Amino acid sequence: MVEVQASMSGNVWKVEVKENDVVKAGDILVILESMKMEIPIEATHDGVIASLHTAEGEFVQEGDVIVKINND
Repeated sequence: MVEVQASMSGNVWKVEVKENDVVKAGDILVILESMKMEIPIEATHDGVIASLHTAEGEFVQEGDVIVKINND
């Protein structure tokens, strides 16, 4: 299981995936908005989305787990 974390603090502007989606490394999972900039958070590994830990409109801190990917 791989945990994808927020690279910076910001608002979750858009969630691009849902549980059980198949993703490849580099796919955009979530887009954060901070200081009027959009910051894409990408999958770090190939796998299946096991769980989402945020929703659109929520505020996340740097280091918060946003998505867990099952890469078995």
